[in-house]
Amino acid sequence: MSLWPYITPGIPDNLFERLPGIPLSKRELRLLLISALRLKPDSVLWDIGAGTGTISVETGLLCHKGKIIAIERDEEVAALIRRNCDRFGVRNVEVIAGNAPECFADIAQTPQRVCIEGGRQIKAILKEVWQYLPPQGRIVTTARNLEILYGVSESFSQLRVRNIEVVQSAINRLETRGTNQTFAAVSPIFILSGDKLD
Repeated sequence: MSLWPYITPGIPDNLFERLPGIPLSKRELRLLLISALRLKPDSVLWDIGAGTGTISVETGLLCHKGKIIAIERDEEVAALIRRNCDRFGVRNVEVIAGNAPECFADIAQTPQRVCIEGGRQIKAILKEVWQYLPPQGRIVTTARNLEILYGVSESFSQLRVRNIEVVQSAINRLETRGTNQTFAAVSPIFILSGDKLD
């Protein structure tokens, strides 16, 4: 029996293998990110800063005729992504251990969709990845703090990203604490997305 036998995205967080200190996109935030990507069955997606590999796994299952390129700078974390792909039987994810944006030139397939989850070099990554994104391509990025939000906003303006959408998450989960059930907030993030028209 498969760990996730459904076609619906939203794999529970606890089904993924994790490493201490390595970020994991929470299920509800993943759903927002995936919807913003506007994927097709044969989409080629670059998942930059793939972390635990949750986005790569979910999009790999959705884009069964496509290709997911998961980019992560740390080899140990890249190995974690490969293990999570194996856990869910995902075979269309290629994991690249390399620094963004320097590793982009070595990737064989250009992206139709790009997902970037924050990062200190966000402006440099956006500027470089934009060169690889074809017309009608789409980019989605997250911002967890004001500095990254400002960097993405400024970059989107300079690159002339079109059809920009910005969503801030406000998600609460029911948790059991002692004998009580209470709602706990999932850290809010901004999700910024847009298209390359020419």
